[in-house]
Amino acid sequence: MSKRNSAKHKLDRRMGENIWGRPNSPVNKRSYGPGQHGQRRKGKMSDFGLQLRAKQKLKGYYGDVTEKQFRKTYDEAARLKGDTSQNLIGLLEQRLDMIVYRAKFAPTIFAARQIVSHGHIRVNGVKCNIASRRVRVGDVISLGAKAKEMALVAEAQSLPERDVPDYVAQDGTDKVTFVRVPKLDEVPYPVTMEPNLVVEFYSR
Repeated sequence: MSKRNSAKHKLDRRMGENIWGRPNSPVNKRSYGPGQHGQRRKGKMSDFGLQLRAKQKLKGYYGDVTEKQFRKTYDEAARLKGDTSQNLIGLLEQRLDMIVYRAKFAPTIFAARQIVSHGHIRVNGVKCNIASRRVRVGDVISLGAKAKEMALVAEAQSLPERDVPDYVAQDGTDKVTFVRVPKLDEVPYPVTMEPNLVVEFYSR
């Protein structure tokens, strides 16, 4: 598992948006950027700046995946048939840590990654500790015995700000099935994501 070097809420402040829709995000109180010059009036952003910002926001939302991993996912999306931006979202949503997050087995994407890496998740009944594993349509993701008793899981399942999307079918409180690869408009992002700008960024 790659190590995240920056505090997750710094991304919220930098983008000026509550990226994960959490009630405790500092953006809810301070919508300007962090640091000494955070409240300065910003000039018009260049096309490159807009593309970079869209990439950083999308990359950050999925648990601040490394640039190498994100670029590899983009390259795969570009090779697939159809719309590259839709393909990119589909591949990111197929990550095991994201399915765990969508299933409300964890309160944050970072907690979801930790639960996976600590061996608390089963894929088709087999333990898996690789957060970036690609989940296939029809795969069943379930909690291990210890995870069912964890306070973190109970907290996640009681969160009012998130619902389980319909491409992740629930079977009780400890098991889900990945039904289909979602399109962009099906993914419950709390803020607007612009994968088309990410495609423009990488295809320069």
